[in-house]
Amino acid sequence: MTSPLFRPFATRSLSLPNRLVMAPMTRSKSPGSIPGADVAAYYRRRAEGGVGLIVTEGTTVDRPAASNDTNVPDFHSPAALAGWRRVVEEVHAAGGKIAPQLWHQGMMRKTGTGQHPEAPSDGPSGLSASGKQVGPPMSEADIADTIDAFARAVGVAQEIGFDAVEIHGAHGYLIDQFFWEGANKREDAWGGDFVQRTRFAAEIVKAIRARVGADYPIIFRFSQWKQQDFTARLAPTPDELARFLEPLTEAGTDIYHCSTRRFWEPEFEGSTLNLAGWTKKLTGKPTITVGSVGLKGADFVQTFRTREDSEIGDLGELEARLEREEFDLVAVGRALLADPQWAAKVREGRIGELAPFSASSLATLA
Repeated sequence: MTSPLFRPFATRSLSLPNRLVMAPMTRSKSPGSIPGADVAAYYRRRAEGGVGLIVTEGTTVDRPAASNDTNVPDFHSPAALAGWRRVVEEVHAAGGKIAPQLWHQGMMRKTGTGQHPEAPSDGPSGLSASGKQVGPPMSEADIADTIDAFARAVGVAQEIGFDAVEIHGAHGYLIDQFFWEGANKREDAWGGDFVQRTRFAAEIVKAIRARVGADYPIIFRFSQWKQQDFTARLAPTPDELARFLEPLTEAGTDIYHCSTRRFWEPEFEGSTLNLAGWTKKLTGKPTITVGSVGLKGADFVQTFRTREDSEIGDLGELEARLEREEFDLVAVGRALLADPQWAAKVREGRIGELAPFSASSLATLA
């Protein structure tokens, strides 16, 4: 019997041979913010290993303060776009599909860092993670330019040949800062209650849809938790989650990438559904689950903070949930860093050959 992980999937113009997605993982291996031949080879190896869809590491839109690191690739300079075109060509040559994850770090970026250290950081209210006023709130012009920067980037992605696009609206970065009451204290049309705070993200999705047409797939990544506060919850109940997601769905989101640290954890009391399961139930849209897939032990936050290793984990519960259609796609992160052939080995039943995750793999583009 074929594992549900290896059944085809299709939505809009995107057709995949299986349900496996390479999760976006920041690598900071692009000096000058330009993805080089080594980055293209890194993604090609995962395509050769049989991953259905690759979502790239976060790559920043055309705003001066979008990034805190000149080793993070951008998605607007001519040299960087030439590098991304090579990435697409390599992945397609290996039979894979790929989407860039478009990113703006917002107030998570400290002033004095990135390509334009002189630029003040962007944020809905200019607040640091601790709630201290460290800069001006974004102006109407700043907001309009940022929305357009995302739309322009997706237009370029479509032109270069990317098969879909993911918008990073999670983990306490700029879009998520507009969602979160701890970061968004605005009293104008960009603030308000938790539904009104979705406006910035919804306008980004609308602008993208207007730019690329009806058939180009838009993936939207969101999370309840923030790097600033792991206990934060945008929506404490299913009803509130439904209200939060409705404007994003109406704006044109095709797939939700529901970021959790452990995919098996239920999102709300009284149900075993995880965040991806609830999101699919409430919106009717396909969802991607993520969080320690194929591993046990330290989750990815612990890994990045303490450099802990993780052992190989069982896939039985994941496959059972996918069989029940709780979610549609499965994002694999650190397991694919450890073993580019992870998907092929799982498909062929070579579980004993899987490599455990070592934090040392974070240092290379193997």
